Amino acid sequence: MDSRKYYIGFNKVRGIGAVRLQQLIRYFGSIEKAWDAPLDKLHQAGLGAKVAYALVETKRSISLDDELQKIYENGILTVTWDDADYPRHLKDIDQPPPILFYKGTLDKKDDWAIAIVGTRQKTAYGKQITEELSAFLAQNGITVVSGLARGIDSIAHEAALKTGGRTLAVMGCGVDQVYPPEHRQLAERIVKNGAMISEYPASSSALVRVFAPSTSTGTFNSAKGR
Repeated sequence: MDSRKYYIGFNKVRGIGAVRLQQLIRYFGSIEKAWDAPLDKLHQAGLGAKVAYALVETKRSISLDDELQKIYENGILTVTWDDADYPRHLKDIDQPPPILFYKGTLDKKDDWAIAIVGTRQKTAYGKQITEELSAFLAQNGITVVSGLARGIDSIAHEAALKTGGRTLAVMGCGVDQVYPPEHRQLAERIVKNGAMISEYPASSSALVRVFAPSTSTGTFNSAKGR
């Protein structure tokens, strides 16, 4: 039984993350049985009413086979807790993401990886140090991990690629939604020499917070956008 589609389904349920999913799998014995469980059994498994109803509504509104097909049609791959190639060190944290979506390749070499992230408003010194450090790591077989953002993140990816090294971009949106959009070519190069990775499903947009003083209260408002 390929459990992949059930991980995709649970990924769409608001309120069910790593802890609750582990709880459900332990209670029902498998992720498939957890997905198929009726409402009363979900309550018995410890899900609160709001989350249990969210799961029931999600099951009514989607076809798991269709969701799986859409992912593959977009050239997106997945890796779950059940897969041997799930990133080894990531699985050691307290709450590893149940499923990862990615474009590119995951490699055992990535067990040796260092994350380099930083400000979007880079200085000349910051740029120089990032380039030197990323290039040194990549030349010595260390995978450079960053977030594809403007500034230091993109410099880290670029430096690793220029030396022929591997780099991974951990995304805050779906891997089919390159953000910022001017990094589309960089993203394509990363896919050829590493991977773009996200715990968010396809079509999930980046959340950009734009803060501006409210004219009436002086407080700050945030907006979702690209």
